[in-house]
Amino acid sequence: MNNLNLIDRSLRQAITNAATTFPVITITGPRQTGKSTLCRSLFPALPYLNMADSSLHDLASKDPKSFWSSYPNGAIIDEAQNCPDIFPQLQIMVDEDRFNSTSTPRRFILTGSSSLDLLQDVSQSLTGRTAILNLLPLSVAEIESHFGHVDTDDLILSGGYPAIWLSPSDSRHLIISNYYTTFIERDARRLVNIEDLVAFQSFIRLCASHIGKELNISSLAIEVGVTTTTIKHWLSLLSASFILYLLPSYHSNIDKRLTKAPKVYFYDTAVAAFLLGIDSTSELVSHPLRGALFENLVINEFIKQDTNAGKNRHFFFYTDKSQREIDLLISSPLGLEAYEIKAAKSMKPSFFSTIDYLSDSLSFSRLSVIYDGSAERTSAIHASLNFRHINLLSSPL
Repeated sequence: MNNLNLIDRSLRQAITNAATTFPVITITGPRQTGKSTLCRSLFPALPYLNMADSSLHDLASKDPKSFWSSYPNGAIIDEAQNCPDIFPQLQIMVDEDRFNSTSTPRRFILTGSSSLDLLQDVSQSLTGRTAILNLLPLSVAEIESHFGHVDTDDLILSGGYPAIWLSPSDSRHLIISNYYTTFIERDARRLVNIEDLVAFQSFIRLCASHIGKELNISSLAIEVGVTTTTIKHWLSLLSASFILYLLPSYHSNIDKRLTKAPKVYFYDTAVAAFLLGIDSTSELVSHPLRGALFENLVINEFIKQDTNAGKNRHFFFYTDKSQREIDLLISSPLGLEAYEIKAAKSMKPSFFSTIDYLSDSLSFSRLSVIYDGSAERTSAIHASLNFRHINLLSSPL
């Protein structure tokens, strides 16, 4: 693999745009996605402070006014959620700059890996003063623009953490295993008092085995041997830590939408494959969840495309009473977009059957099949595209 240390990130433009308006930029996302690297490359003149350093944390907490006088132009503040005491002082400094019409106002770049902690502090002190952006694992476009074409199975197994792509390929399992042990389990123990770590480990592996399926919390609780309240706690933890997300069911009636069971997906397919015990291409190809992992990969690409562009569209899946299902619905300004996701290499007209059948009742603005074969457009209404080309769907057909 290429050993260049800096992979160009699509979020760069959104950060640059936000910096022209906001004095504070807040960037959240999973651990090890390159938040610090990206910020330091975009703002090389700003000093870098890591609040995981206890000595730095103590200085900023005990005498914040004196501490910040050492940084007259601002700073990049990594793992900002570790030092909540800094936020009131940041608010004071930002407001002072605004009131005094400072020609070169201080700029602060905050990063953090737990959206729950960081956003709570931001909402209390910096509302209206900061832009909030998420840096997710590498997209397929970012990977392939740096490393060239990559086989689909390698994309699934390697996921999007930069450390995997910037290391020898035979170290992939070691890196993702260390990531799981160091960050996922450690964060779980820190954020929630998990007395029975074995039960938690069983739970997260069950989540991986349920990718693309509707989540039955009661059934999970019985299998793991904990309460439904505990399962909900753990889901919140993993969601706040950007490990997994829940895709809601679509219903035109919002009340009914809220009562429907969501589907579970992982922000990174390498983590999911690791939890499933899949370590090689040969194991993946024959695995019964290979199609679900491909579906996860594709939905992640749609989410990353929106996130990197600073958009906030709503994503759903759909199932009717007869169990006709659409893998992905996106609510856009043009209407409801429908996407069927197929791991097949060859396109078949039957792939459109469900979305065609449901198009009258749901009034889709776009009907598309995303698959693993050659990209082609079939008509003004239908589109069939290789998942690498979903950026072609950003404008009307």
